[in-house]
Amino acid sequence: MENPDGVAEVGSLACGDALKLSFKLDENKRIKEAKFKTFGCASAIATSSALTEMIKGMTLEEAMKVTNQDIAAFLGGLPQEKMHCSVMGKEALEAAVANYRGAPVKDPGAQIICECLALQTGHRAGVRENNLTTVKK
Repeated sequence: MENPDGVAEVGSLACGDALKLSFKLDENKRIKEAKFKTFGCASAIATSSALTEMIKGMTLEEAMKVTNQDIAAFLGGLPQEKMHCSVMGKEALEAAVANYRGAPVKDPGAQIICECLALQTGHRAGVRENNLTTVKK
């Protein structure tokens, strides 16, 4: 995408997937275009594509309310072992919006607290959205 308003690159250390997400806003500050490049499995590609389709036409505030579970539901569901792909999409969206707003994206010292969903410390929304109650090691 040429001259995106927001762009981010995220990846999952748990499985080796990577996602680059970019978007452009229209004159009304709605997402008019969203593009992705994904390296990973079919689920990573599908969730990235679903995310871009879901957020087109939304304001940034509306798009930020999209959860990883919304992305999975858009696809008709995902196996539990592939839910980390939808989390990666949500994280890419958060990071791209942060990039647009000029805000810091992530704590570089964050530690993985959930390998199955690739959640890092500081990702309380991912913990809440997925009803996580324990740390599995």
